[in-house]
Amino acid sequence: MINFRIEPDLQARLDWMAAFVRRECEPMDMLFPGHGAPYDVTDRKARAHLKPLQKEVKAQGLWACHLGAELGGPGYGQLTLALMNELLGRSYWAPTIFGTAAPDTGNSEILAMFGTDEQKARYLKPLIDGEIVSTFSMTEPQAGADPKEFTCHAWREGDEWVIEGEKWFSSNARFAAFLIVMVVTNPENPPHGRMSMLIVPADAPGLEFIRHSQTMGDRRGDDDGIHAYIRYNRVRVPLDAMLGNPGEGFKVAQARLGGGRVHHAMRTVGKCQRAIDMMLERAVSRHTQGKQLGEHQFVQGAIADSIIELEQFRLLVLKTAWIIDEVESGREPHGAARTHIAMCKVQMAKVCHDIVQRAIQMHGSLGMTLETPLADMWMGLPALALADGPTEVHKVQVAKAHLKNATRASGLFPSEHIPTRLAAIRERNTA
Repeated sequence: MINFRIEPDLQARLDWMAAFVRRECEPMDMLFPGHGAPYDVTDRKARAHLKPLQKEVKAQGLWACHLGAELGGPGYGQLTLALMNELLGRSYWAPTIFGTAAPDTGNSEILAMFGTDEQKARYLKPLIDGEIVSTFSMTEPQAGADPKEFTCHAWREGDEWVIEGEKWFSSNARFAAFLIVMVVTNPENPPHGRMSMLIVPADAPGLEFIRHSQTMGDRRGDDDGIHAYIRYNRVRVPLDAMLGNPGEGFKVAQARLGGGRVHHAMRTVGKCQRAIDMMLERAVSRHTQGKQLGEHQFVQGAIADSIIELEQFRLLVLKTAWIIDEVESGREPHGAARTHIAMCKVQMAKVCHDIVQRAIQMHGSLGMTLETPLADMWMGLPALALADGPTEVHKVQVAKAHLKNATRASGLFPSEHIPTRLAAIRERNTA
């Protein structure tokens, strides 16, 4: 039975979060702008504002909600997290304030699943406490996100792994205390069994930052980017720096990417809702052609399309979160949510694009300026379609999953061919 009721205790938490995000998190976006600002642990002024807010979140029992109770989190399921992340999606500082910022969320999860006790003490605890940030170093300049084309590799020398190669677009690496890097260690294996994951401290000898690339919306200073192009010049790490076993890098990556993708989708719901809120306010505040903006049918159509599209996407995200919870409980098999996660990833960029575009249009020239959040939302759209795998890859995954279960027509014509069906019906009725 489908039940959309939210329990009163959870609703009270959501109400507190909604008010807190508006009152405290959204102002942080304006006081400390910049895509890398939430990750810069050296910015003392920003951290002075941040720490009391994080303390307040912890007092509410809402810190690091993606983690289980054994790791200091409340252990909420994905369905509850979906409702919470909708609210956090309104502000790019909010995930840091609530201890749920990517890529630290995914990195903390794989450290919890695959890390040794020593690794958990050195890296996981300060990461969960919000004292440090981390990087997931996977994509490569010649290969993008396709692990079958990776060339950055590592080999064993004595009691160490030696890493050689380049990585591209390692987000926030300039601020990170450590990097989790995917490298080829078993080239003789099938494609998805060639790679391994290694923890690399940020101060490891041989770790070279070629440059920090800027993206849309960044400043154009010589070194203002936050996405690192890295060269690993025979970087040495101990054998126990590996997460999982040799050749299990793809398995480890999937353990973090699935949750990351659906959490991006959850937060995108909140971003889109904020854009719709701005559209509604604009529609009842502005007059043109002798009447209120919201009285024009074109405007009403844009508002209606946006509300309906977001509601459809939100229901997809909630269903996906529910399926993940069913998998975690053992009621659904492992991998049952994979196709729905891909569907969320595909729709996320499209829905956000359409809604933000309408919101900008409705705000006219003001929507093009940096004086509202809309410009930053717009410049972030390409990332939604590329991060954690390009949209096209996920479309292929969805199609293949359904084609695998499709049944071939038994005759010359399709099974829905009306003359053929009518003939069969008449034959059955005369029998």
